[in-house]
Parts: sequence; C-alpha cells; structure tokens
Amino acid sequence: MYETEPEFRELQTLIDASLDRSTAHLQSIISGERSLTAEQLAKVLTGMCVLVLSTVTAKGEPRVSAVDGHFLHGRWVFGTARGAAKARHLRARPAASVAHVRGEELGVFVHGEVEELVSADGSTHPDWPPIHEYLRGFYGDTSFDWNDIVYYRLRPTWMAAYTSDPARLIAQAS
Repeated sequence: MYETEPEFRELQTLIDASLDRSTAHLQSIISGERSLTAEQLAKVLTGMCVLVLSTVTAKGEPRVSAVDGHFLHGRWVFGTARGAAKARHLRARPAASVAHVRGEELGVFVHGEVEELVSADGSTHPDWPPIHEYLRGFYGDTSFDWNDIVYYRLRPTWMAAYTSDPARLIAQAS
C-alpha cells in the first residue's frame, strides 16, 4: 500500500459519493457488506492487476483492451505503446473507464480522465519519479528501454468496488 492518510480519505469520499449517486440497482448489488473501504481496496490491489480499459474512437465507438494496471496512491497507473490505438484515443479524448475483475470475488470499476505521466517530448509529470521508481522495481530496468511507451494515471471521478466475501478477500491479501 502506497496511500497516505489524506489519500485514503479522498478515496473513501469518492467511493461513498459514487455509490450515493448510483442507481438503485447498483446500490442493491454493492451494498455495505459487499463493498470495500478505501484501505481494504488498497490492501487487495497490490502488484500488477490486469485492467480492461475502455476508450472511445473519433466516431464515438467504444473500444476495450487490456493493460497492466498498478494501484498507486488511490489511482490506477498503466502504460501502452505510444502508437497503439488506445493511446491515440486517449490523446484525443482522455475520458476512460477501467475494470479489474477477479471472477465473482472482486470487481473494481472506475470512470475518470487520464493524464500522461511522460509526454512525447520527454517532459514528465511532477509525480512521475516515484511512480517510475516503483515500475522499475516491478518490471526491472530493461523494460524502460522501450522508447515508445506512454504511461497514464486515471484521475477517478467515479469508483465502486464489489466483493462477494470481504473477510476472505482481505485474509488472502494479508
């Protein structure tokens, strides 16, 4: 877990507000006992998590693909080739959605807007150095020899987390 206390509070506020403004149907599925707190979520979303990323084409057509996701400081970080279709979509239309699902055990759904952490001109976001350090530790030094990779962070505007058995999920994460 990399989250600070203020980040946990911000994430919990987002989760609560997201569920409050959700439909009655979704609220009936993700009720108190089948939701996770911000701290629980950070505890179970460690390492690399496969994300299904949804972007939109210029014609407004949805597209999904998978990316390696890392949950750092209450936000998803992921990368792709700069020339990939999803990168073109995100450059033009930065709104995106991601889902991380582990069977019936866990579902994390997020809508928001991406920000580039490393621009095509080589300039970096102020938060990039510690994220880069984390990613180098996870993937190794040679993974950054690829010059055409772009990394994004999803700034969430809506987030919900479902679990069928919170106690078991948390115990497995320990």
